[in-house]
Amino acid sequence: MNLRPITFISFLFLFISCSKEDVTTIQEDLMVSLDEDIAAESEKTNQKSQIFDEAFVNWILRRQQSSGLLESTEISSFTSLYDNALAAIFFIQEDKKENTEKIFDYYESIADTELSQNGGFFQFRNSDGSEPERIWMGDNAWLLIALNQYANKYKSTKYEALALKLDSWLRSLQMENGALKGGTNADGTEIPNVTEGMITAFHAVKGYDDFHKKILQFLRNNRWDEELGLLIAWPENPEYAFALDVLSLSKLIFKDLSDDVLFQANKFLNDQTATLSGALITGYCFDQDKDVIWLEGTAQMAVAFNDIQRSDITEKIMENIEKTRIQSTISENAAGIPYAANYGTSYGASALWDHADITPALSSTLWYYFAKTNFNPFDAGKKSVIPEADRFWEHDF
Repeated sequence: MNLRPITFISFLFLFISCSKEDVTTIQEDLMVSLDEDIAAESEKTNQKSQIFDEAFVNWILRRQQSSGLLESTEISSFTSLYDNALAAIFFIQEDKKENTEKIFDYYESIADTELSQNGGFFQFRNSDGSEPERIWMGDNAWLLIALNQYANKYKSTKYEALALKLDSWLRSLQMENGALKGGTNADGTEIPNVTEGMITAFHAVKGYDDFHKKILQFLRNNRWDEELGLLIAWPENPEYAFALDVLSLSKLIFKDLSDDVLFQANKFLNDQTATLSGALITGYCFDQDKDVIWLEGTAQMAVAFNDIQRSDITEKIMENIEKTRIQSTISENAAGIPYAANYGTSYGASALWDHADITPALSSTLWYYFAKTNFNPFDAGKKSVIPEADRFWEHDF
């Protein structure tokens, strides 16, 4: 890796120059509440943002390999089904139809041998398709979201059969209590019922029928904190009961959830020194251990604040994210956002991979794009009518 080291002297200068008062001010700048006076109307109109930086577009485009898959970073051949689904959504937004179809063509080419036989596409593999690993329901739901957006944008039935297979598989995962099975780990063990994955699948599967109704019933009975008015990620583990992406994504998917869901994410706010730039930034952690700033999740929060017409808050978040920008080490005029600003743990106590904070990551860069261009990837196909009786978040029980 051709990394630019931060010398001890320069790091020490940066540390000394940022007093405790400065840190507090930075974090309090985002520590807002639902009852705070909203910024002037001219500051929160959420008009289409400026053109997305060409260097970011270039970096994303150069991740696409001959197979059609995009590598998640630029220093490994690792690919993620989730990252490629996000990339397809990006290409659709940028009207890069050919790039979109390269992704879908890859998955369509293996649908009969992988999706049909295993019940879902593998979550991880190398960019040449080798070493597939782990079937995770949530990433398959994201691919269906991307396929639905393609069909809507181009009025095309080209991938209709693939979308129907994914739709059928997701429906087949539903248990008697309404929950969805999470999939299968590499060691053959079953992935438990994951809140974030279930709400993503709720959105991905078109329409509103018993499948959707039963998911909501499960969430109401098993994942709803009535006192706080938000969904729980891991009820069996109080230390990690709440997860950032469950709050941001639930608000993006269920538009009539209280806006307070986003302000309750204040519990994840923390300050860290970005590994490469040495800049002191504020952002959101995966969970309440607050040992890292998760930049993908922080960008998701920016998208969610845009969606409730609070671009004043989004702008503050984006200013912090932009301090972590990393120039590509292998391409000219190409840059991206790392997965995390600093090294630490992901959701729970598991450590991040060893370059999560020092190389651009596809997921963070793409969610940064969504925020920068004021785009909610859940807008297309949003459930416009959920029966009032099923909207448990609007009722007292």
